[in-house]
Amino acid sequence: MKLTKLSRSIEGKVAVITGAASGMGRSTAALFAEQGALVAVTDINKAPLDAVVDEIAGAGYPVRGWTLDVSDQEAIKRVVPEIAAHFGGVDILVNNAGIGAGASLDDDDYETVWQRGQDVLLTAHVRMIRASLPFLRESMGGRIVNIASTEGLGATKYASAYSAAKTGVLGLTRSLAVEFGTENITVNCICPGPIRTGLTDGIPEEQKQEYARRRVALKRYADPEEVAHMTLSLVIPAASYVTGVALPVDGGLTIRNA
Repeated sequence: MKLTKLSRSIEGKVAVITGAASGMGRSTAALFAEQGALVAVTDINKAPLDAVVDEIAGAGYPVRGWTLDVSDQEAIKRVVPEIAAHFGGVDILVNNAGIGAGASLDDDDYETVWQRGQDVLLTAHVRMIRASLPFLRESMGGRIVNIASTEGLGATKYASAYSAAKTGVLGLTRSLAVEFGTENITVNCICPGPIRTGLTDGIPEEQKQEYARRRVALKRYADPEEVAHMTLSLVIPAASYVTGVALPVDGGLTIRNA
């Protein structure tokens, strides 16, 4: 006899994941596929994206990839309807695509870094949501998850462009959660802390370990899959009363005073 009525399954749901060729996006795509979702993966880098598609398809799960530069508005307008036509709609959107955007305010190329950061890390989220919205409205409980950062909750020297964009993602998430509250569409965001991804590959291992020892309650960097599982928790049907949340996945980084 079943004692509960809310489902934790995303089987048959169509999930769109940007920046899926590596790191958190790749782990999210693999996890969603294992959980029964129909997975549409996008990335600007075709070769590694194709590898992800081959990996997921080779395991027997439905998946298709689209090469997409999320800073290209016209490409978004073309790709999202193609995804919806191929899979029969869109139920879940994970805005994961990202880049580093570090520069000193004194740098000659600061405004270039600033603009590229806002285009990829914030404006692209808006454009993906706008393109997906007609299909999410047709879904039985649309789900949007924006990947922000603990840089949206604090700040690091020389990362003002990145921090500003990620702080903007938090504001966007909260505002759209209110806007879509009556339409059964939830909007949440994940704030990853120190994660082993392409953005952190260049940091020497000893520096990673020292940073984690000093700043992270769990004393380590996370694996991308640990973020993916938290993303999954926000898109299941049973998460129907969670919206406007900024969920840190940071090993206790943001709660540690010393």
